[in-house]
Amino acid sequence: MNYNKLFVTLFYSGLAKKAPGTVGSFVALVLGYAILFYFPLETLVSATLTIGIIGIFEINKYQKRTDTHDPKEVVIDELVGMWIALSMVPFGIFEALLAFAMFRVFDITKPSVIGRIDEKMKSGLGVMLDDVLAGIFGGIASLIILKLLALIGLY
Repeated sequence: MNYNKLFVTLFYSGLAKKAPGTVGSFVALVLGYAILFYFPLETLVSATLTIGIIGIFEINKYQKRTDTHDPKEVVIDELVGMWIALSMVPFGIFEALLAFAMFRVFDITKPSVIGRIDEKMKSGLGVMLDDVLAGIFGGIASLIILKLLALIGLY
């Protein structure tokens, strides 16, 4: 069994024929929500940091072995970004789905510095860092939306 591929494709979810990044992000959402259901937030944050660091090295190995840069099947970076966004919002189904949507918006569109990192850094660090930033931006956007919804009485 190729454990590197199993890890970087997030249990092969990145091998989905359509929208592998979204499929991997959804798998990450389910796993992250389960962690938050049973464990404190610190567990998710610690797991995110650990997987993020290991992921950089594993992505480097995968890219070297496949002679590619940021191949679409590599979605462990989506897990890290999704878990960052998820860790920033209050616990709840609506909040988790909002964090998922906002993370995907920033990960797909890659505005500003996210896109520059994706273009210029060709290592595992670059692959991971653009999703870390998409997760941070997605989490902040989610918090702003929740605050706006609260201000108008819809949350």
